[in-house]
Amino acid sequence: MSFGKLLERLLQLIPVMLGVSAIVFAMILVTPGDPVDIMLGEQNATPEQREALRRDMGLDLSAPERFVHFLGNAATGNFGLSFYHRRPVSEVILERLPATVELTLAALVIGLVLAIPLGVIAAVRSNGWLDRLATVGSLLGVSMPGFWFGLLLMLLFGVWLQWLPISGRSDLAGQVPQVTGFLTVDALLAVNFKAFFSALQHLFLPALTLGLPMAAVLMRVTRASMLEVLRQDYVTFAHAKGLGGRRVLYLHALKNALIPTVTMAALEVGSLLGGSMIVETIFGWPGLGRVVVEAIFTRNYPLIQAAILLYALTYVLVNFAADLLYTTLNPRVRL
Repeated sequence: MSFGKLLERLLQLIPVMLGVSAIVFAMILVTPGDPVDIMLGEQNATPEQREALRRDMGLDLSAPERFVHFLGNAATGNFGLSFYHRRPVSEVILERLPATVELTLAALVIGLVLAIPLGVIAAVRSNGWLDRLATVGSLLGVSMPGFWFGLLLMLLFGVWLQWLPISGRSDLAGQVPQVTGFLTVDALLAVNFKAFFSALQHLFLPALTLGLPMAAVLMRVTRASMLEVLRQDYVTFAHAKGLGGRRVLYLHALKNALIPTVTMAALEVGSLLGGSMIVETIFGWPGLGRVVVEAIFTRNYPLIQAAILLYALTYVLVNFAADLLYTTLNPRVRL
């Protein structure tokens, strides 16, 4: 891809982010509840005190003024103060973001590691017992709500078998110096294997809750794509030239069959980000998704706006990266 084309694609992010900002701001306006009333609770605050708090939070401005003010600050990376934390929103997000990224990456790895091999096996052995078993498993994974599946895993592995912890990020997090923010990586850097295995144990259930439904979707996409590719003439010709079955399968068929899988995986990242809010709340995972849920209940508008913008930006950039990957998988693709 040329630099001009790359710049053009990046400039397309501007209207997308403006549109997301406008939609989020409009939804906040129609959401019932006053942040001032929620923060003060049943305190006997005077009207003057309420008005002073409203001015301090910037809620005394009109809706257009608040929106323009937000856009101006966001352009410089300043998202204001969190109503609840009384700290800059950027600090709150950066503090919680590594936990969410670690969870999302772990779920993505689980999804891809399970989906691609199972999809290939199901396609190669189409209509066999492995294909039927994988199809039934994928249907179960797609149909189960994430919160319900997470509760089932908690009951099975945490309550009945008592093999894995069901909340928190680690029992030994205080012993690990924070370098990257990823607890598993930081534990390895500190050569603290006890903290590393503790972090893995806490990470496993929430990552599995997010990763298995994703694997179910990607497995079906990979299977359907592989079945179509295996019927192509160039695959038949490769077999006719005497190439080995595995070489044809992995170097010729799978490479082209992965394009729809990459597309769906990029789309599923959005589901992982959205689903992490529920999963983090269920498992007590101290990530950004849990903070966003709390911000919604407390009407913490600056934090909600900034977090959703970050989610939207991540979603767009991941799909942009998927477009770039197409050209690697199939050089004939031009963006």
